[in-house]
Amino acid sequence: MKIHMPARLSLYHFISEVIGVIRGIGTDIVDIRRIKKAIENPRFLREIYTEEEISQTKGRPASLAGNFAVKEAVSKALGTGFRGFGPRQIEVLRMDSGAPYVRLFGEAWKQMKKQNIDRIFVSMSHEADYAVAYAVAESDGEEAGI
Repeated sequence: MKIHMPARLSLYHFISEVIGVIRGIGTDIVDIRRIKKAIENPRFLREIYTEEEISQTKGRPASLAGNFAVKEAVSKALGTGFRGFGPRQIEVLRMDSGAPYVRLFGEAWKQMKKQNIDRIFVSMSHEADYAVAYAVAESDGEEAGI
């Protein structure tokens, strides 16, 4: 397959238009044992997770730890951490395939739009005592001011 690249575009601009521009990355690791202890307090669940997250994870500590790691990774990909918004404004859900995705609300959504971020890709995993997550924030080349 041959791809035609217009002469007026640099390779960087061409790639940006085809695959997007990475605006931020974030990663986090969470001790599942800490989450298991924390979720004994219903207040922790209400302050960190949405009802849909609790329902989808069925309250399993490893899954909730994975969600927490994703929330942290996304906040880092935004470049702010949890400054100006809280963990509930990043909702971590699963597709039918089990693949995670995020929905942002309130100030987290505003921060995402302020930075011209169009998509956030996430991945998570857990094994024994730890859950890890990775987030990549991406924008379309044109909207990223390129």
